[in-house]
Amino acid sequence: MKKQEKDVQIYTKTGDDGTTALIGGARVKKYNIRLEAYGTVDELNSYIGLIASMNIELHAKEVLQRVQSVLLTIGAQLATDEAISSFKEQIPCKQEDIELLENEMDKMFKVLPKLTQFILPGGSQSAAHAHVARTICRRAERRIVELGEQTEINKNLIKFINRLSDYLFVLARKLSMNENIQENRWNSGV
Repeated sequence: MKKQEKDVQIYTKTGDDGTTALIGGARVKKYNIRLEAYGTVDELNSYIGLIASMNIELHAKEVLQRVQSVLLTIGAQLATDEAISSFKEQIPCKQEDIELLENEMDKMFKVLPKLTQFILPGGSQSAAHAHVARTICRRAERRIVELGEQTEINKNLIKFINRLSDYLFVLARKLSMNENIQENRWNSGV
């Protein structure tokens, strides 16, 4: 006789009191800065998934999917209770993750026109979404830095998020270029 698998239940009702459990079991209020930090990383991850689902070049999709995996790791690190901090060592954000973003930006810089003035967010639809993701990324960075004032944060997390916002800006430019859409340059005299 085949053993029946139990259906996974999404709703637990344990958060109905306005708290949520961290990895490790500690319960905190849902407005806790730790939740703000990893919740913003989750929002960013979802938005990057939206960009990756668009009609963009395969290489960019692959890089974005790699970024999503790193963001899930970062979210798990941020969601881990300090009581089991050894768990964080099992899911590191590595220097090579940061270098991936730097290398990708270097490749794009070689083909992009030189940036001589500020550009307005927009361009192609995929580029506009990359700009939105960039601003979510900056918010995630602010939340992670704020959390870092209360507890120890792996410095590579902050570096990765900082590089990611730069990468998303450069990616937005590249996506517009790929679609032959002119960038909207800032006119300071308006």
